[in-house]
Amino acid sequence: MNSPTNRATNEMFFQLVALLLSVIIIHTIYVTVVRPNADSTIRRHAEMAAAGEEYVVPRSFFIVVKDLEQESCFILMFWALAIMGYKTRTSIREKHMLELPLMSIAEGSRVLPDDAGQLARPLQALPDEQRGYLLPRALQTALTRFQVTDSVQFATEAVSNVCDTENDRLDSELSMVRYITWAIPSIGFIGTVRGIGAALGQAHEAMEGNIAGVTSSLGVAFNSTFIALLISMVVMFFMHQLQLIQERLVLDSQAYCENKLLRFLKAAK
Repeated sequence: MNSPTNRATNEMFFQLVALLLSVIIIHTIYVTVVRPNADSTIRRHAEMAAAGEEYVVPRSFFIVVKDLEQESCFILMFWALAIMGYKTRTSIREKHMLELPLMSIAEGSRVLPDDAGQLARPLQALPDEQRGYLLPRALQTALTRFQVTDSVQFATEAVSNVCDTENDRLDSELSMVRYITWAIPSIGFIGTVRGIGAALGQAHEAMEGNIAGVTSSLGVAFNSTFIALLISMVVMFFMHQLQLIQERLVLDSQAYCENKLLRFLKAAK
């Protein structure tokens, strides 16, 4: 069976690979596209200012996102999206189990403890990966508990315990995504502090009439926070969508157990 330990190991490996790919891809885009375009725009405007020409400073996308803090935020965003995409794919695969006839009990039938072994055979015939999913585990646990205890109440409690444990596990596994959603605006605020500190360090130049350095530093301060907050909103949206999918999976699995198995159980005594 695909044990929780193996699943956790596979997911950790995926997260590390996803982080490495995010760093490589985003940094490559910044080196080849973003920063060259931003430098070209800044240089062109500086030449126009030196020549005394009148111009309106555009709100260039490349200038807004060119700094290190914005690059770090984009790396974290794509890393978080990759993690959530992996978890969403797993949840969708588990949801497909709800469409399978894992329990074939005719309406009006009664399942006794001696019948539990027969009903468990389709579950045991599933591939190792699918046997580790929530629904087969909940059904198998309920049948085993019913066979051993001859108690419908214990079987029902077994399903509830499995679903509650799974819900807690899914929630705890989102801790990395929650950390990323906290880290993104924090990095933006770091850029704000860095930009304001640099602007204060160039205050003497502004007093002499040269405000180019101060405005550039203030641009770093405001742009980093602006991009970080936007990215944080995007990541939070997808995280809440993932939580909704996972919560529905647990609730639907519990309802499946109730409708397809538990209501047919009957104690022998």
